[in-house]
Amino acid sequence: MNLAALFAADSTESMSLVAFTAVATITLLLCVMTGPDRDDLDEFYTGGPGLTPLRNGLAIAGDYISAASVLGGIGVIALTGYDGVVLLLATALSLVLLMFLLAEPLRNAGRFTMGDTLTRRLSGPSARPARIATAVATLAALLPLMLVQLAGAGDLLAFVLGFGSFGSFGGEGVKTGSMVLVGVLMISYAAIGGMKGTALIQIIKIVILLASAAVVSVLVLLRFDGDFGALAAQAARGSGLGDAFLRTGPLLAGSVAPQLDMVVSQLTVVLGAACLPHVTMRMYTARSAPEVRRSMSWAVSAATVFALFALVIGFGAAALVGRQAIVAADPQGNTSILLTTRSLFGAETSGVETLIFTCVATAVFLTLLASVGGMILACANSLAHDVFAHRRRLSPRAEMTTARLAALAVGVVTIALASTVQHRNLQPLVTLSFCLGASALAPALVYSLFWRRFTRTGLLCTLLGGSAGAIILMTGTNLVSGSPGSAFPDHDFNWFPFTTPGIASIPLGFGLGWLGTVLSSRTSRREQRRAYEAVEAEILAGVATRVIRE
Repeated sequence: MNLAALFAADSTESMSLVAFTAVATITLLLCVMTGPDRDDLDEFYTGGPGLTPLRNGLAIAGDYISAASVLGGIGVIALTGYDGVVLLLATALSLVLLMFLLAEPLRNAGRFTMGDTLTRRLSGPSARPARIATAVATLAALLPLMLVQLAGAGDLLAFVLGFGSFGSFGGEGVKTGSMVLVGVLMISYAAIGGMKGTALIQIIKIVILLASAAVVSVLVLLRFDGDFGALAAQAARGSGLGDAFLRTGPLLAGSVAPQLDMVVSQLTVVLGAACLPHVTMRMYTARSAPEVRRSMSWAVSAATVFALFALVIGFGAAALVGRQAIVAADPQGNTSILLTTRSLFGAETSGVETLIFTCVATAVFLTLLASVGGMILACANSLAHDVFAHRRRLSPRAEMTTARLAALAVGVVTIALASTVQHRNLQPLVTLSFCLGASALAPALVYSLFWRRFTRTGLLCTLLGGSAGAIILMTGTNLVSGSPGSAFPDHDFNWFPFTTPGIASIPLGFGLGWLGTVLSSRTSRREQRRAYEAVEAEILAGVATRVIRE
């Protein structure tokens, strides 16, 4: 590296560090300023009445577009092409499903958490096991995603500050320190800001992210004179896959039935992403059914625009950086967006180019902070409201204190686990989160909202059985062992022939819910039908859908 390049690198690192510090300080200050009163539960859990449909829609999009989507999604597109594009577009389709099927019933049936929605027809002691099971399913679904994104925070800061390779001197300490720092900030966002504070951070994040992605996408297209066909052709050559880059197959080549596995992967993403608790909790912030519809319209628009930008950036990474350099920086391609931004500039980086790179890195850093902060809040709310408050009948102030302590506990556990698993391939954890959402939470929501005779036994079977099935099946996939890119490449306990366990766990989750209800007593089913019919008009107000009948 010549002197000019070294100076440019130092300048970029210094500016990025200053930007990260400024973002962390400002966002934390905003959380303190917008935090709820000590006894205002409604403001802590839902953000109060101040969120307009536009703001709420941007907050939903901010929660939905996680760091896994930004880093991992663009990386998958850069390395596999068409397969990655299809999966990323499936995430946008997931929001469409949420908007048309679940958003309004969720808003009408729930109050603060998913536990409120799922136990709407239950009362007294019979609701407690269901609420505890909901909290367990919430933690199981969100913890893997939080681990992936915390580990990604360490990789991001180490890469930007010049410690990109795993073997570089001091790199491990930088990554671990970065994870601890980001973890502390996430805990602070959730505990201090509550729903309103995290919503504000999500809004800032999505605006900066979309603006940065737009700039990078335009610069990539300008390198090819605005010809996307030329970009795609060069991406196919740079990917090392040739024409296969533009066809389905490379992502799941190790599966016994790649095409079937791909369809199941898409279904898992569509069902799972729509039902993850940190996304569904935003439905409760809308003041009415029309507002939740408008909020979801804004969220779908933002997610679709980001997917288009990610497509261009991912192809740009393959075309301008090349597969070899992408994999050398990170085997999963998580640094693709940063490598693409750097590749757009020459050896001598100008002040404007340094500013662009800093803005992109800052957008990714803020995405990491905001995404995990929202997930910690969802877990803390479920623990405080569903487990402790309904068991001990806590006062509003005591419940809010419990939620803040729960955020601290969840955050500390996440930091500790992320420090332990940061050296492994964490892609199985992302897949597991979506599988848990699709196999346990999706059937529980669909049955609870639309099936008159769905019983508590059916709910418990769905939540616990679907979660257990997804976890057990995941251990047997080639993402966990049996392949060079798996989490445990030196071991081989690969007994499940498909890459995505959703092909078995999703039918299992729905089947267990049906079976548990059918095996319940006739009296229980009649009681649940009467309880549902008492609130049916309120839950399905404005929803044109057919209720499942026996």
